[in-house]
Amino acid sequence: MNPPTVQLNGLARRLVKDGLLDEELAKNAINSAQKEKKPLVQYLVSTSALSGQAIAMAAADEFGTPLLDLDSLNTDAIPKDLVDTKLITKHQALPLFRRGNRLFLAVADPTNLHALDEIKFQTGCSVEAILAEGDKLYKAIEKFLSAQDEALGDSLGGLDDEGLEDLDIEAVDEEGNKDDSGPSEADEAPIVKFINKVLLDAIKSGASDIHFEPYEKAYRVRFRTDGILHEVARPPVNLATRLAARLKVMSQMDISERRVPQDGRIKMKISKSRAIDFRVNTLPTLFGEKIVLRILDPSSAKLGIDALGYEDTQKKMYMDALAQPQGMILVTGPTGSGKTVSLYTGLNILNTPEINISTAEDPVEINLEGINQVQMNTKVGLTFAEALRSFLRQDPDVVMVGEIRDLETAEIAIKAAQTGHMVMSTLHTNSAPETLTRLLNMGVPAFNVATTVSLIIAQRLARRLCGNCKQPANDIPDEILSQEGFDDIGIARSDFELYHPKGCDQCNNGYKGRVGVYEVVRITPKISSIIMEGGNSLQIAKAAKEEGFNNLRVSALRKAAMGLTSLEEANRVTKD
Repeated sequence: MNPPTVQLNGLARRLVKDGLLDEELAKNAINSAQKEKKPLVQYLVSTSALSGQAIAMAAADEFGTPLLDLDSLNTDAIPKDLVDTKLITKHQALPLFRRGNRLFLAVADPTNLHALDEIKFQTGCSVEAILAEGDKLYKAIEKFLSAQDEALGDSLGGLDDEGLEDLDIEAVDEEGNKDDSGPSEADEAPIVKFINKVLLDAIKSGASDIHFEPYEKAYRVRFRTDGILHEVARPPVNLATRLAARLKVMSQMDISERRVPQDGRIKMKISKSRAIDFRVNTLPTLFGEKIVLRILDPSSAKLGIDALGYEDTQKKMYMDALAQPQGMILVTGPTGSGKTVSLYTGLNILNTPEINISTAEDPVEINLEGINQVQMNTKVGLTFAEALRSFLRQDPDVVMVGEIRDLETAEIAIKAAQTGHMVMSTLHTNSAPETLTRLLNMGVPAFNVATTVSLIIAQRLARRLCGNCKQPANDIPDEILSQEGFDDIGIARSDFELYHPKGCDQCNNGYKGRVGVYEVVRITPKISSIIMEGGNSLQIAKAAKEEGFNNLRVSALRKAAMGLTSLEEANRVTKD
């Protein structure tokens, strides 16, 4: 097949007319430049077919364009951040200076109107071309971009490479498929380095979430560590779109869509034996896209029940409920209270070759070997209710539903628990008694609630005091302790000592890590009768107290009395 016929026009025709190029050689050069996606002048100069000076003299004479000697150019005066570096590289055009709304560009081929139009559209300025010798122009552009990279690296905090060379980052789509595409145009070295460093620092600091937030005159990056957000970086605000683009490329999102929220995932291999997943969500805000990454560390699901902070009686009730062949275990609490870890810990205890376990999750946060996990997809009709129906046809022993959100899901889950299956799920309620009334308010019959639910765990996460620097709290009067509720925690005043956070180089403001605070309520005959009689959450809470089940407030105060957390932290997570 013969190559398409090439028409000589513009600069190429002038070069042939002046005898600087043979006509056949000019046509071949145009074809080759198009294949390599290079401007013609750049191709001719790089292959030494013509000198930059000869091409520039011919172009200046042909088009009457002024010729600039780039040796006299002060590169420090070049406007920064006006023209996107991708366009500078793509079209080999260098912004020289701006006067009012007119932008003057150094180009080697003034007939490349496509380049001028793209830069005009991106900058909003009227663009005028000034001719420059190709070889000098390409060196000037390389020097300019290199200086930009160095300045960008400095503005991003002078990041070092420590720990970054071993990272292997993969984009994962909603179906779990990896993105094997090549490098993206958003893969700019300083931006890549900054993002990778932030992700690695977040993992090292034990953060649960990373927030990238654009504002009108500022940009900030925050980590949520031990449940509290704190600022870690303030990159220049003009990098907002480039940072967002890099994160979206990493998580396989549509880089051109900025008007609607998007979801994605990133897998970061930080060693041969350890990989961390990030769940990524973008949100269009007034001044750009806010991006939040939830860090999903598989090791957190394998901590073991002893590491979660259950008291002995609470742990025994959870283990006894898991040992039952049927029934329903509900874990409740706000977002970020550790519900998923509690559920996964229970599933890991049950996960043996003799038991068939299926889970319906939205999203699947952590992959568990030996457990059949299903990702919800409402776009195709795969809801919690639909997944539950399918599970019941697949001979299950244990079923986990990510969240009971509606009556349909609740009814199917209760039906499964009544027909010989162990069902585990979560609800967003504030306490165990409120969980029971929430099910009743959904429309679940009281009889089904009273006879099916076997255990409810309401929980919070409190920051754990740093064992290296915590200080005895001898300044709290006894009357204050009584007002706070320490008379009801079952520990004599003489048998405990409270502590204040101080802060040292091993912790964050006196705290290091978190400890669970739990309200574990077993559905006893007394509580069942209150449910059957249509009792409210206050009546159920009173009965739970009489049965000896500690509520969240008492559990938090007991954690403070044990020296695990402070009274201030107990108040933060449990006081109304």
